[in-house]
Amino acid sequence: MMPQRVVLRLLDRALIGALLLLALLLMGVNAARAAGQIVPSVGLTRTVDGDNESKISGGLAVRGTLLPLVMGEIGASYREDELFDGDLNVRQWPVTASLYFTPIPAIYAGGGVGWYHTSFDYADDTGLPSSTDEEFGVHLGGGLQIPIAPMAAVDLSGRYVFMQDQESHLIPETFDPDFWTTSLGLAIKF
Repeated sequence: MMPQRVVLRLLDRALIGALLLLALLLMGVNAARAAGQIVPSVGLTRTVDGDNESKISGGLAVRGTLLPLVMGEIGASYREDELFDGDLNVRQWPVTASLYFTPIPAIYAGGGVGWYHTSFDYADDTGLPSSTDEEFGVHLGGGLQIPIAPMAAVDLSGRYVFMQDQESHLIPETFDPDFWTTSLGLAIKF
């Protein structure tokens, strides 16, 4: 019987492979239809167990129409949070894949999965070593696009990310890494 850590690593690799396959399919569909978008954005994030302050985040996404009324998205972003009164700084680089239902072109809603590369930096006075971990999560969200030019639109979006509780060397010994994010972006059609 394989240890649980080895099984998780195999599942992690399988999910990364599935995400890459989805990205390649999305790029192929977009190239065939030439109806894609690139969306740079800036946003605010807040964790469930954080210090109750919103933090600035940034991201970049590529979107394309997969089917009538269905849009796919591959995105990457950066976010940072402080926990335990500043004793733990969490930096995260999520890479996500999403499917959105688009009942009308200006509104979208849906969800997806993500790979969350996370660094845990403990304050020097705690005497605890910093570490880095990779986890998977799921998200639900949606948004609104407001056209401002024939090839550009303002993109307002929001999502809630669900992740497994994380272990901490501080008290309490676990924390809930779930977070929500809202963002303002510029959707540029290509």
